Amino acid sequence: MTAEPARDCPLCPRLVAFRAENAELEPDWFNGPVPSFGPLDARLLVVGLAPGRGGANRTGRPFTGDWAGDLLYPTLARHGFSRGAYDRRPDDGLELVDCMITNAVRCVPPQNKPTGPEAKNCRPFLTARMAALPKLAAVLALGRIAHDAVVSVSSARRSDAPFGHNAQSTLDIEGRRVALFDSYHCSRYNTNTGRLTEAMFDAVFANVRAYLELQPRSRSKRAF
Repeated sequence: MTAEPARDCPLCPRLVAFRAENAELEPDWFNGPVPSFGPLDARLLVVGLAPGRGGANRTGRPFTGDWAGDLLYPTLARHGFSRGAYDRRPDDGLELVDCMITNAVRCVPPQNKPTGPEAKNCRPFLTARMAALPKLAAVLALGRIAHDAVVSVSSARRSDAPFGHNAQSTLDIEGRRVALFDSYHCSRYNTNTGRLTEAMFDAVFANVRAYLELQPRSRSKRAF
């Protein structure tokens, strides 16, 4: 299994149909499985839920062009995980530093709600994506669905690593010890309702950065 699905990935009929519907309505949009964004030597992998219809599904880059990206990318910059300016478009010149962003489900789902079988169908891509990051030391899951997807590719049971905002767990993923950090998803709904504030989100990244500063940069793929 490759780390990135083919542009015409056929695994989820409902998502394929929704891709086709969006392509008919908006032929200039990306309208496909959104690839991961970031360097292959990243120690941090940020895992979101799925592309937003008018965000990553439009632009072809995770969290680009919608409210979630307006919160995520400036937060990454404040903690040294990017260089350049985020401008809501994939050609803005922004580069991630020591960080990669992906999604648990790579195609936009209707109403931003993937089903359990769709998340399971996409799980092998997440497994392969993590395996292809030789220096991976930490994963930040944005929301419960992303959290559950990450735990599912490890040897842990969900009860061993319960989801909670700013929670931290340790997972064994293919012989590697990886720290899992959690945050409520940086969606407009969560920020508008006060479930997630900018300060709360910033605190999660501060903890991630503090953890990574304690890890050797020469971390081996099989290191414990």
